[in-house]
Amino acid sequence: MADILIVSGSGPYADPWHRFPETSRRVAKILDDLGHSTHVTEDVEAGLAQSGLCDVLVVNIGNPLTPRPPDRLAAARRGLIQHLEAGRGLLGVHVSATSLTEMPEWPTLLGGHWVRGRTMHPPQSLTTVQVRRGEHPIVENLGDFEVFDERYSYLETSPDIDVLCEHDFEGLRHPLAWARQSGRGRVVYDALGHDVRSYDSASHVELVRRSVRWLLGDL
Repeated sequence: MADILIVSGSGPYADPWHRFPETSRRVAKILDDLGHSTHVTEDVEAGLAQSGLCDVLVVNIGNPLTPRPPDRLAAARRGLIQHLEAGRGLLGVHVSATSLTEMPEWPTLLGGHWVRGRTMHPPQSLTTVQVRRGEHPIVENLGDFEVFDERYSYLETSPDIDVLCEHDFEGLRHPLAWARQSGRGRVVYDALGHDVRSYDSASHVELVRRSVRWLLGDL
């Protein structure tokens, strides 16, 4: 049994478009059903600062509109870096790719980020997610699936990611989920999960399960 901490958007890390308590509870239920010990915190910066106490850190947060206290942000930065240096796992969820803009290391750690003025998504809808089967243990034998969600497009990604899932938009393929090795640590980013309807897709739930198994070294 692993210890999993979900850092859920609240206060300055909340926004009008995402119901973080609902999606964090749904993800916690998925991971609890795997037999893990899952805890949700809404104290974002303290959770990140203390992330070295868990085996997998799940980040499900928005981006503050105003600068954060430098001491709290510095502690969160140290916590994240030490967490991965210790060989632990990080799962970034959906809008977390837009967050922590005051932390220069975050896009590198996550493997990509939202670029304001370029990255966008078409209206939320039922869509087909295309799985890159055979590319990574997480998606081995996982077929394409439908999900009701947003489709992030034109994310800026790092060259060292392994794309797991993608979608077609405006004649291009856009990554929706990827994995990367960060030193001894492992990272997965899942751009899906705008609201709980995303997790009504059994295949998306399976993607989350497999991602956490890989982060724990079980795949």
